[in-house]
Amino acid sequence: MADIKCAFIVQRPQYKGETSRLALTHALAYQTVEVLLEDGETVTPALCFVGEGVLGFTKGQKAMDVYGITSSESHIKNCLLVDLDVYMCKEDCERYGVSVDQLPDADDMGGEKKINIVPFADIQKLMEEAKHVLFF
Repeated sequence: MADIKCAFIVQRPQYKGETSRLALTHALAYQTVEVLLEDGETVTPALCFVGEGVLGFTKGQKAMDVYGITSSESHIKNCLLVDLDVYMCKEDCERYGVSVDQLPDADDMGGEKKINIVPFADIQKLMEEAKHVLFF
């Protein structure tokens, strides 16, 4: 069985453009590509936030109330709900003051998966193992 690994690397916060939202959307869409795969092939995505990309993922965002759009928090929850592996760079979280208790989870939606805060070396390893690495 062939496993095609993809790494989606988010380097910028959503406040500077749509790139982080595109990464979330692309990572979520991995499930739909299965109709195009040969028998026995799978796609395993990893969604990784590094640098300023770790900013902006706090609980309690009110984007729908204020702007009429879905928040990054809701997109992260959907990723966790479908068991997508989401990683945040530990060093960058420390650098920008992002703590574990600020991060969203999908508990309220029945999801059990959590965001993994890992050293950059682990994210580097994911990139090295991936057949496709996409930077956002």
